[in-house]
Amino acid sequence: MKASLLIPLLATVAQAFYLPGTAPTSYKAGDKVPLLVNHISPSGFHDSHNTEEFSYSYDYYYDRLHLCRPENMEKQPESLGSIIFGDRIYNSPFDITMLKDETCKELCTAHFPTLDSLFVNKLIKSQFFYNWLIDGLPAARLLYDQRTDDYFYGSGFEMGYVDDKNVPHLVNHFVINIEYHQRGEDEFRVVGVIIEPHSWSRGDYSCPTSDQSPVTLLPHEDTDVRFTYDVKWVPSETLWATRWDKYLHVYDPKIQWFALINFSLIVVCLSLVIVHILYRALQADISRYNEISLDDDLQEEAGWKLVHGDVFRSPRFLLFLSIIVGSGVQILFMAFTTMSFALVGLLSPSNRGALSTIMFILYALFGCVGSYVSGSVYKFFEGSDWKLNMILTPIVVPGVILLVMTFLNFFLIGVHSSGAIPAGTFLAIILIWFVMSVPLSIAGSLISLKRGNLSKPVRTNQIPRQIPTKPWYFKTWFVAAIAGLFPFGSLAVEMYFIYSSLWFSKVYYMFGFLFFCFILMVLTTSLVTILMTYYTLCSEDYNWQWRSMFIAGGCSVYVFIHAILLTKFQLGGFTTIVLYTGYSLLISFLVFVLTASIGFLSSLFFIRKIYSTVKVE
Repeated sequence: MKASLLIPLLATVAQAFYLPGTAPTSYKAGDKVPLLVNHISPSGFHDSHNTEEFSYSYDYYYDRLHLCRPENMEKQPESLGSIIFGDRIYNSPFDITMLKDETCKELCTAHFPTLDSLFVNKLIKSQFFYNWLIDGLPAARLLYDQRTDDYFYGSGFEMGYVDDKNVPHLVNHFVINIEYHQRGEDEFRVVGVIIEPHSWSRGDYSCPTSDQSPVTLLPHEDTDVRFTYDVKWVPSETLWATRWDKYLHVYDPKIQWFALINFSLIVVCLSLVIVHILYRALQADISRYNEISLDDDLQEEAGWKLVHGDVFRSPRFLLFLSIIVGSGVQILFMAFTTMSFALVGLLSPSNRGALSTIMFILYALFGCVGSYVSGSVYKFFEGSDWKLNMILTPIVVPGVILLVMTFLNFFLIGVHSSGAIPAGTFLAIILIWFVMSVPLSIAGSLISLKRGNLSKPVRTNQIPRQIPTKPWYFKTWFVAAIAGLFPFGSLAVEMYFIYSSLWFSKVYYMFGFLFFCFILMVLTTSLVTILMTYYTLCSEDYNWQWRSMFIAGGCSVYVFIHAILLTKFQLGGFTTIVLYTGYSLLISFLVFVLTASIGFLSSLFFIRKIYSTVKVE
């Protein structure tokens, strides 16, 4: 009965989102080629003319923009990831026919009141871009990279420009160059779209020319603007399968390779040093301890063996510790699987929002793994309320993410941004979570409960030892500040490109670099935390659990500092600052959960290993 009710429910949710395919579309001469419009978004390019910066996008048909609308406006189906990241795709009034050139074809005449003229001028000064789509390809501008001596296509194009006198001018004429490849007789495919934007003012309905004055939206009186466009069909030898190659451009690859190889060498050297220190120290300690007769005075024990009766003592706030560790493993599995899919080309950039959609689905599916690890850690340290652990593990971290996004969503709604997530989408996300992830998480918790517990190589004393006072340079905050630099160094190479993709709708596809950086981050976090945990035990401090997590999670602080202080993005306006700071905090929180779980599990396995190799009375 329950299954029969669940199937229609899932079908209803599935119809709310659409995952676009990658099948090519072939056109015949005379076929209509639709031009779709997406949001107006910030470009990320800044100059001295900017008076106010925005980090949020607007709907293309937002009333204050007064852009030409079709008679029957239709919203296009989008994936869940596209909706979350602000894509709002509609049809347009452009009439484009395969192989039919057009000259000075009229769109409409728009009326701009004074207040709306000021608003549009601010967007032009902040260098907002139009985002169009033709056959799934972004309408682009032709760019040249001097470093690589290469031409490439940059997604989107400017909605206006600022002249030398700091006067903004609105683009009102578009030359649409559509590249096509002839596959067979009367079979054509679109392989490229280049836009040449122009700002041409005219009092009559004559065709614009290059010597006409640009359009200026006057701040003291209403302005009428006539929008027109040309269409030019350009034959191309580019195959449909390789048409995205012109859009996917690596900025300054030599610097990325140099930074990546340089830090890889640092990681290798660090690994060798850590392994050498641990091997030499542990080999000497274990040999000395095993040579001691069990009849000898226990006072001969020292260092990490001295705390063998307390090292597996249950830490404070065990419930939250286990939840964080389980959630971090869930994020780890999700990130590794997503990057693996992208690395082998299963996530095409033509599928808008596919990357974020897959991340959400995988995060939900790996809830079983996260709850299994959380339950196992909770059981290992003899937690008593396993039912509360089972309930909270799939709720706490996702709940924090949902609360932060809901809070920031109110700011997006307040500025009428297209990035505001609709209430229906929020409800669908919650529904999918409770239908998919929560049952899997409960199953993972039950499996961990029934499975045999990890063995403890030593017994825990009933009375805890007193911990000696540590010097200031061995405090957790100081060690975390030093240790966090190493895993952050592996991420810093790609952080700028990731933030550009998140904030300025740029296509990110350098998953080879990212995957390698991710592996370096995991290895570095694990090694540094193990080394610091070893010295913690040698100082007779057995409270290593939370300490290992904070040491490993120190990387997240640098991620936030980098986002706020070292970024090249210019921020202006209260809403922009709140949004950027809020999302940067959320990203840093997720990085902390991820790295903290890596550090804790690495330390746990290390401690179990070393204490299982010595004779303890």
